[in-house]
Amino acid sequence: MKRITQLTFTLLFSVLFFQATTAKVKLPAIVSSNMVLQRNTTVVLWGWADANQQLSIDASWLTTPLQVTADKDGNWQIEVKTNDSTDPQVIKISSSDTNITLDNVLFGEVWLCSGQSNMQQPLNGYPGEPTFEANKAIIHAANPNLRLFTANRKGSKTPLSDLEEYTGWEQAHAGNVRNFSAIAYFFGQQLQEILNVPVGMIHTSWGGSSVQAWISKEVISQYQQVDLEQTDITKSTNQIPTALYNAMIHPLIPYTIKGALWYQGESNRTEPEKYTELFPAMVKDWRARWGIGDFPFYYVQIAPYWYNDHKAYETNANSAFIREAQLKSADLIPNSGMAVTLDIGKEYSIHPPQKQEVAERLLYFALNQTYGYESVDCAGPAYDSKEEKDGGLLLHFKHAEMGLFTPTQLEGFEIAGPDKVFYPAQAKIVNRKDVLVTSDQVPTPVEVRYGWSNWLVGTLFDTNMLPASSFRTDNWSDATRAEVQEASK
Repeated sequence: MKRITQLTFTLLFSVLFFQATTAKVKLPAIVSSNMVLQRNTTVVLWGWADANQQLSIDASWLTTPLQVTADKDGNWQIEVKTNDSTDPQVIKISSSDTNITLDNVLFGEVWLCSGQSNMQQPLNGYPGEPTFEANKAIIHAANPNLRLFTANRKGSKTPLSDLEEYTGWEQAHAGNVRNFSAIAYFFGQQLQEILNVPVGMIHTSWGGSSVQAWISKEVISQYQQVDLEQTDITKSTNQIPTALYNAMIHPLIPYTIKGALWYQGESNRTEPEKYTELFPAMVKDWRARWGIGDFPFYYVQIAPYWYNDHKAYETNANSAFIREAQLKSADLIPNSGMAVTLDIGKEYSIHPPQKQEVAERLLYFALNQTYGYESVDCAGPAYDSKEEKDGGLLLHFKHAEMGLFTPTQLEGFEIAGPDKVFYPAQAKIVNRKDVLVTSDQVPTPVEVRYGWSNWLVGTLFDTNMLPASSFRTDNWSDATRAEVQEASK
């Protein structure tokens, strides 16, 4: 019995030793057949092999194979130039003990999509919360030039070298788009149709996640102490600082992307000042780690929702403050743009169904600022300055080249005098380009607010029906609203 046990141990040791000394070349999940590589640039292919092992990369569009040698830890990577061919390509990676063939590889435009539940929301929607136009989109989904990849929800205490759970690159079809991010799908489908080139959409988001979870430990530690050694990573994973960056962003680097789309903010709603710091820091962090410059970063301002408090005003329970933080971030983040959704929220659903409209507003930024479609309007009216006029305040706006428009009548404006008490105001468009705000209860007006509440339906647009964000002309921290002040007396 003892001899059999010893023999078994010897055989097992021999097998394990043989496997360790003949390790196969391994590629990250994101590098596979059916992938889209960013066209007309230099991309990175990488993976793992034996220490100091030599590999040959034979790509169908190159005239000669490329050679690369793994380092002492078995890591290897190589830069490869792509072109604008729309033909399917083949990549063969070989070594002394491995032959890997990647088929049906395309060159095109690659976008990363991340955030929380509104980015995660699939075409199928959530229970009782639909995605408008989903059925039509699913019917027409088959598109070999639109490729989809999903990093499944996962957290980690330390940066992972590869994704642990994912859905690999696939051509879009009715069977897979229904569970793919609706915003990512609508954006990618329209971009592919307009540019007439392949498009790859990488989806990596988690509902309810905080911005802290998407930032590397090195960067988030500049703002707060982070020690995950005793943290249970399986509980409230989407709220743990750096956990999602480690498991859902780090493994995707350095896969070359054109740009990123982001829809998040609800989970940081009560800390707008911190968000104004952390959100731009996250973008800077990602860009530094990708090492491809300030790639385009387009994001969505959170939509109005009642948040169980219709009367919140001068506290962080009022989501107008986080919308303001996101508005400020557009000036703090180079090469960025913010899609405003003030007109398409749902009062009692935090997941608005108009995901196609959201995707289109992100697409307008990409077309205008990234792809050179200068005639495509991408930004709605933005408050610029004010002046006293006719007993009220006349507001001037940027990004309203063809003037202002309202489909009904202007609502949601408030005005205050030196006492810092805001009263409901009358507002009207003047000379098709300005807004005059007045109130009989405020004889000496000094400041104006628009859309300064959790729930509202935006009424101010430009002539392309792009809405203005909520805004305020003041920076007061002790203002009140008239009915709140009177109720407290």
